[in-house]
Amino acid sequence: MAENMYSQGYDEQQISQLAPVFNKQKQAYQQQPYPSLDERINDLLALKKALLSYEQRIIEAISDDFGQRSADDTKLGDILPTVLAINYTLKQLKKWLKPSKRHVGLLFQPAKAFVMYQPLGVVGIITPWNYPIFLSIGPLITALAAGNRVMIKMSEFTPAVNKVINEMLSNTFNANKVNVFDGGASVAAQFTQLAFDHLLFTGSTRVGKMVMSAAAKNLTPVTLELGGKSPTLIAEDIAIDDAVSRFILAKTLNAGQTCVAPDYILCPASKIEELVAACKKQFTAMYPNFAENNDYGGIINNQQYQRLQAWLSEAQEKGASVIPLVDSLKTDITARKMPLTLVTNVNDDMTLMQDEIFGPVLPIVPYVSLAEAIDYINDRPRPLALYLCSYDETIQQTVLTQTHAGGVCINDAAVQVAQDDMPFGGIGPSGMGHYHGYEGFLTFSKAKSVLVKGKLNTSKMAFPPYGKLIHKLIYKFFLR
Repeated sequence: MAENMYSQGYDEQQISQLAPVFNKQKQAYQQQPYPSLDERINDLLALKKALLSYEQRIIEAISDDFGQRSADDTKLGDILPTVLAINYTLKQLKKWLKPSKRHVGLLFQPAKAFVMYQPLGVVGIITPWNYPIFLSIGPLITALAAGNRVMIKMSEFTPAVNKVINEMLSNTFNANKVNVFDGGASVAAQFTQLAFDHLLFTGSTRVGKMVMSAAAKNLTPVTLELGGKSPTLIAEDIAIDDAVSRFILAKTLNAGQTCVAPDYILCPASKIEELVAACKKQFTAMYPNFAENNDYGGIINNQQYQRLQAWLSEAQEKGASVIPLVDSLKTDITARKMPLTLVTNVNDDMTLMQDEIFGPVLPIVPYVSLAEAIDYINDRPRPLALYLCSYDETIQQTVLTQTHAGGVCINDAAVQVAQDDMPFGGIGPSGMGHYHGYEGFLTFSKAKSVLVKGKLNTSKMAFPPYGKLIHKLIYKFFLR
């Protein structure tokens, strides 16, 4: 179904509401700048109840937007990690809210020092189309846990689920606490120009630069969750069948339209043919009767489908071998169903080796030595994720210490994102800042330093005129 279905008139209507909603949320925050623990817990419980009650409608709406997406893809990729995040936050929030005691130096005694975590105010969240629940409600969880008001801009490519999310959240929260906007790119552009207290964007590196530029005009701090080309490195010590079983679900879930999906494979040069055969065997077992198999989803829209096809054609023209893992598939463009497709004999002149693929296309890059594979990774922009298939602890340590990525997963792929007690975020072109769990709470809080002095005013002893004994003692004992 759905590409951008919003009219210019609808976009203008959404834009007209942005500033009034923002101002009302700002006023509401000023009237209640520090919600209690109980209020925050009640917000999270209400959010969880709403999410579970709308589960079936969400599943149907996302499938409608994608043309076809498995209910299990939505449960595993969107709903389950979101519910788990709420449950984890509910258990941890009381501890997170406790002021953090800090040391006071002898020179400043008697006093006590602590850091309290104060809500920032109004937080903006810009959500992409690929996981519209996890990437909108996920950051909403930690923003509410930190005591903020929140405005969410949904993607123009998911109108069906946007409608459901809007209804779900408007029935759960007052508009002065949580408000949802949709519409096209013009709405998003205006959204980024609001003077948010923090802005979180998930999407492409290209758009991330524009978001950061717009936010800079208001000195709005940003968290950018971008992506890039996340490599999977298969080491010599692991069996190829085993290695494939570690990354293939992460590449086929949501038809590869995942920011942390493996983008390309680094494989020992002598095992390329074995890798191709193993991928085909496991893909066929996972998705038998592919054309009629509803466990495998479609590409979000015609524009993205045609982009992937064009990249494959270009690669083939430049000497690559393109290997769809389904034989004699009659491609139905209207269904936008595309099997996992391997690409060998690739080079850097091909677009699919330059830009994030974001689809079921998997280039394979051969290497001879581990050092060569590491150099290949390090010669390119730092990725959001790096995957290693190896049981050799020496290899694991070498890769961990000699490469850079937003996060690493060893002998699995993508599941690191669902670990609630670990920060999630990129580095360089793959993003900046962190959220999820405690780091999300910190991202959406101001760590406010507080020093408390009692009735004894020791600072008065150091008042001018200078040159008194107290000054000489201070310099003698502390200026060294």
